[in-house]
Amino acid sequence: MFDLRQLRYFVEVAETLSFTQAAQRLHISQPPLSQQIQSLEADLGVRLLDRNRRRVALTEPGRLFLAEAKAILARAESARTVVTEAAAGFTGQLRLAYAVSVSFHRALPETLLRFSHAAPGVSLHLGEMLTGAQYDALLSGQIDVGLLRARPEGVANARQLNVEVIDHEPLVIALPAGHRLAKRDAIRMTELATERFVAPPRAHAVTLTDRLGLLANKAGFHPNIRQEAQQIPSLLPLVAAEIGVALVPASLRAVKLDGVAFVPVDDPEAHLLLAAASRVDNTSPVLESFLRTVREARAKLGLG
Repeated sequence: MFDLRQLRYFVEVAETLSFTQAAQRLHISQPPLSQQIQSLEADLGVRLLDRNRRRVALTEPGRLFLAEAKAILARAESARTVVTEAAAGFTGQLRLAYAVSVSFHRALPETLLRFSHAAPGVSLHLGEMLTGAQYDALLSGQIDVGLLRARPEGVANARQLNVEVIDHEPLVIALPAGHRLAKRDAIRMTELATERFVAPPRAHAVTLTDRLGLLANKAGFHPNIRQEAQQIPSLLPLVAAEIGVALVPASLRAVKLDGVAFVPVDDPEAHLLLAAASRVDNTSPVLESFLRTVREARAKLGLG
């Protein structure tokens, strides 16, 4: 049976109608080229070329076989491309989950934009998911990577997970625009001891509500949570309505809402983790390509 090398040799001869020119293009000597064409004809049981000392011409079977040979070589090259791109992580699929508060962090659009350019053949499946649910989904194989807000402390089988820190995002206080502290450069938590807070339910934002408790306890008080909202961005309308103040990630400043001011918290522990998590045993080239893109985005944005 003929092989791809013989097909390439035949196509060169058929297109140049010259064994000499074909041999030069293929960077081989003429005798091996002639032998391969003869072997191909013997395998097919058909004469593909009429040749003598003065000319080379395609037979009718040779003309028909030329079109088939080109199609076979094209399919073989396509198969090579598919395999090499898959091995490089440029084709396939990636299932990505991210915490709601990550939606506003600049690392998300920067990473997705870079990845879509680097690997346009990858089918990306996106979905919002709470941090705890992301760890469960990673361990059960439902998602490939998660952008989340907490390390897997207390998570069963945490050793099976790889966590790469993207950022320690500063936390700020969202205040009504007319609040006495709204124009400050920074706020100490002790100044908020008598304030009413709005916050998400702990089950929906464990890391953020625990961080609020930590910062308040350091300042000597327990936060008075007046009202809850299911999602972190939903806190801002409550702030604008003067129902309370809120501790939120600094990236929520991107939400332009009249009546809300954002002031940094003067405390070194006033930050929220942003990390990419995946299974240690997930060796998918697509996943590695995505994590490489995460690192590139982090470096470009100067995060850490």
